[in-house]
Amino acid sequence: MSAVLLAATLAGNAQAANPNPDASQVKATHDLLAAMQAEKMMRMTAGMSRYATPAERDRVMDKVMALPAETVYNGLATPVARLLSPETVAEMTQFYQSSYGKKVLNSIYNSGAQLYPTAPKPTPAEQAALKKPAYIKADREFKANEQAIHHETFVLLQQIINPKK
Repeated sequence: MSAVLLAATLAGNAQAANPNPDASQVKATHDLLAAMQAEKMMRMTAGMSRYATPAERDRVMDKVMALPAETVYNGLATPVARLLSPETVAEMTQFYQSSYGKKVLNSIYNSGAQLYPTAPKPTPAEQAALKKPAYIKADREFKANEQAIHHETFVLLQQIINPKK
């Protein structure tokens, strides 16, 4: 029962940010997804999914690996724009384009399997940037919607794998 309440609460929070994004918000979210290297998130989602057979896994992974990054950005831009406020999108884009943000992405996408993932150690200048109130607020909102973003990635993966459904 509590899982249902949690899911309903998350869904309610996710829809509250920006239910009807305009074209500029969708474009800004597209830029955030590019900065986040969302195509790698799509590959991770495909790799972590369960498949009936190894051949099915290979078929899906081949399809995802051949997928242009722009297809991922365009497919996720509108649903993710509904989840995040324009301020969060702008702040997180700036973060992921920074040197520290790139180190974080590298540790997410290029590290081996870890029981407890660790973030790289920021320099003093990077620590100061991470303490800005605008970043703290944006990071909280982003983390609160991270599961929903991953769900949207999974939904897009399903649409790519089974386009006729």
